[in-house]
Amino acid sequence: MAETKEKAPPLESFRDLVAHLEKGSKPDRSAWRVGTEHEKFAFYHDTLEPVPYEGERGIGALLNTLADRYGWERIYEGENVIALKQGMASITLEPGGQFELSGAPLEHLHQTCAETGSHLSQLRDVCGPMDIAFLGLGFSPLWSLEQTPVMPKGRYKIMREYMQKVGRLGRQMMFRSCTVQTNLDFGSEADMVKKFRVGLALQPIATALFAASPFAEGRTNGFLSYRGHIWTDTDPDRTGMLPFVFEDGMGFERYAEYALDVPMYFVYRDGKYIDASGQSFRAFMDGRLPALPGERPTEKDWEDHLTTIFPEVRLKTYLEMRGADSGPWSRLCALPAFWAGILYCDAALEAAWSLVRAWTAEDRESLRRAVPALGLRAPIRGVKAQDIAQAALAIARQGLKSRARADNAGSDETHFLAELDDIAASGVTPAERLLERYRTEWGGDVRRVFEACAY
Repeated sequence: MAETKEKAPPLESFRDLVAHLEKGSKPDRSAWRVGTEHEKFAFYHDTLEPVPYEGERGIGALLNTLADRYGWERIYEGENVIALKQGMASITLEPGGQFELSGAPLEHLHQTCAETGSHLSQLRDVCGPMDIAFLGLGFSPLWSLEQTPVMPKGRYKIMREYMQKVGRLGRQMMFRSCTVQTNLDFGSEADMVKKFRVGLALQPIATALFAASPFAEGRTNGFLSYRGHIWTDTDPDRTGMLPFVFEDGMGFERYAEYALDVPMYFVYRDGKYIDASGQSFRAFMDGRLPALPGERPTEKDWEDHLTTIFPEVRLKTYLEMRGADSGPWSRLCALPAFWAGILYCDAALEAAWSLVRAWTAEDRESLRRAVPALGLRAPIRGVKAQDIAQAALAIARQGLKSRARADNAGSDETHFLAELDDIAASGVTPAERLLERYRTEWGGDVRRVFEACAY
């Protein structure tokens, strides 16, 4: 007789929602880990066209070949392979085929860099015969929205349709942007709050240091981080700098209250996404969700809902730093170095808090909105983002020194900051360096960026 799968119990109360977030606290800091996620654009080397899901040289075939050759486990939606899993790491697809490695939670940055190197090596091996390459930039430089393929994932169809109702640029974010982000642990509620505040305040500084999206549809777009700009007009209900995080009383309960009021996208049942866009998780808790009348949510439903919220720093059972454009391999390792250096050393965290403590909600929002266009020249309380970046990098370097995690050659993690140090010292963002090449050696041909920024 076939086994019946036991149904997960429904959540009883608001307290259950808070308890889910509380589970993330790790008082023993030896259990703290660094997770890194990065996205990149897949394109055909010969034509520079985006790679669709279908076909012998499509994303689906690429996932299947990776699974066969390197032992990744396939994750299906219907008949389509839409992700791969191996241990704690996974490979997933963004709506427009952006190819993402969600790395395992690792002890130190030397492992992070090795993981990234191994991933790119596997891709080169599999993609060579398919003539597929990958581009590390924050925004698609050539293809229009109409030219961008659509991946066969149910949740993205729901999101795509809802995005039209809530902001001008949501679909651009979904289909044409790429990011690198870092996931970090906290020891307690108070530790979470302090890290959340520092992370939010300094997120525009990360956006400036990593700014690498100055092109769109074959020309310049007027921004250094167009990806950063897009997030200022995507969906105000689920994005932004979360001023309440800096208010008295911030904690797991306050974030759960906020998340409860973010309109839902979907509920996942029996392998299918049920459209609940715009509906209320509060109504779901009461068994009054129009999409599933009489049903109440499970912990997995709450977990899913938390992934549909996109502030500059996101709380799950860990904190996600979400402010950076994707870029070359060297910068993929630099982002976790920047944040782990600041957030994983008490003295560094305190120094970073001192750096930003006096900023008001208006200061933080103004900086966030200025950085996509001005980069490190953006003003903040009488100084430039460049000055804050240099101070933050000095703090991060000290924090990494204190961590004292050495590789086999005895080097600590500070060398991963070298490229950021150079960017901050010069005040010239990666985007401005690309724009200079565009105006000079590339002769105004954006297509040259595929060669310059390919993995």
